[in-house]
Amino acid sequence: MTLLLAGPMLITGCNTAAIYQDDRYNPPVHWGRHVVKPGETLYSIAWRYGRDYRELGNANGISAPWTLKAGQVLRLDLRGKVASSAPSGNTSKAATRPATRPTTKAPSKPEPKPEVSRAPNKKSALPNQTQTVSNISWRWPHVGTVIAGYSTSGKVNKGVDIAGKSGDAVKAAAGGNVVYAGSGLLGYGNLIIVNHDEHYLSAYAHNRKILVQEGEDVKAGQVIAELGSSGSDRPKLHFEIRKNGNTVDPMHYLPPR
Repeated sequence: MTLLLAGPMLITGCNTAAIYQDDRYNPPVHWGRHVVKPGETLYSIAWRYGRDYRELGNANGISAPWTLKAGQVLRLDLRGKVASSAPSGNTSKAATRPATRPTTKAPSKPEPKPEVSRAPNKKSALPNQTQTVSNISWRWPHVGTVIAGYSTSGKVNKGVDIAGKSGDAVKAAAGGNVVYAGSGLLGYGNLIIVNHDEHYLSAYAHNRKILVQEGEDVKAGQVIAELGSSGSDRPKLHFEIRKNGNTVDPMHYLPPR
């Protein structure tokens, strides 16, 4: 990735990597420019900079289905408006699927706790338990122990880290559409991003092997990857949920343990 600044200064690969691998660095980014590389999608670029894909697209005159071309320059210093494109909870292909292979402004107030409807099945194992939040039924993507929780201070963690063995099944936390599957985001290794509706995305990082493709619809509980250590110092699943481009604590969405 090459990041061009608004001035004559140029940041190239090594320095850029240092920025994005530093846990103290916390998006959103509203400066500079991004040159699209082959395989990148608007979803993955917006994820990298802590932006809502619709807001970033609109700021650059891009509309659904958010198609990008290699070499295209996206201005990060511009801010766009987000217009509702589908009713909340709509996970239809028209609302979520990018047309080709080619997520918002930072809130002024703390993110309020989402409304929760808990309906775990006490007779079933943890992987089959769900918790409905904002009309989406969430489940754990892996049954391992949480070894690092969500944190916005100190050592920043934009999601939760779940221990596991290399090759363990990584499952979709909710139904949706795969909008990114690749290794182009520094620090995430082999990464999958799933779009659940116009507000929520989830991400699954450090996989050993990706088992789904961009544009593919997935069901809650479907195996989408093999757990691994790509981009990490040990086998684990790094799991994130973002609402309108902003990081949220996955523990407010996942069923209680």
